[in-house]
Amino acid sequence: MLLACLPGLAAALGLVLCADGIGHPRAKSRPPVAARPAAPHTAARPQIVPRSAWLDSLARHAQPPPRYDDKVVAVFVHHTDSPNDYDCADAPRIIRYLYAGQTGARNWDDIGYNFLVDRCGTIYEGRAGGTDRPVTGAHTQGFNHRTTGIAALGTFTAGATVPKAMTDAMAALAAWKLGLADIDPRAEVRLVSSNSLSRYPSGSTATFPALAGHTEAFMTSCPGRALTARLPAIRQLAARLQGRTP
Repeated sequence: MLLACLPGLAAALGLVLCADGIGHPRAKSRPPVAARPAAPHTAARPQIVPRSAWLDSLARHAQPPPRYDDKVVAVFVHHTDSPNDYDCADAPRIIRYLYAGQTGARNWDDIGYNFLVDRCGTIYEGRAGGTDRPVTGAHTQGFNHRTTGIAALGTFTAGATVPKAMTDAMAALAAWKLGLADIDPRAEVRLVSSNSLSRYPSGSTATFPALAGHTEAFMTSCPGRALTARLPAIRQLAARLQGRTP
């Protein structure tokens, strides 16, 4: 997968003096030139495999129209708690299995994750509604609004190996989604809890990393210690892909 980035442009502030006025007593210096607004830090959209690649007609579940927020300001990282030794060609089947479990036994209207990433670094569209749009997911209890859920296919508890291709793809995806709202992946953001099943009472405001693990918001060990330990590096790479300086 080719990853590309669009570098940010630093804003400039300078004082411009009229050349023919220098040294003349009656000359007046011009006022400072107004600072130009900083250009947004965006990143290229990575390649994303559409839902149609894993959701066949026999597996489709009747669902209501997707819901949307105004923008995405945070990413929550998950793991799917499934085996790690799969062939990447089987990823669509695994995602279809996850979808069946969430829409069947759990009676959800769709798969909860907005995106899923396999160990080879392939990114799959998860929840319906359009990859370019701020789709409201069902991935982080209390904090599904204005966030995107990215799930790593596998189980990444302590001692597990987290493939570099996977984390590179997650960084590229986060850089792109957060860049649409000019959010630095290394920053902190404030979100309002929508219910009291999260770590925070309904209506309260909580501060999270813009790229956070699921455990930050919910009583869970997800995305596992091994993947959680990689989050700082994923944030840094995502920031570089947005053209931000260290």
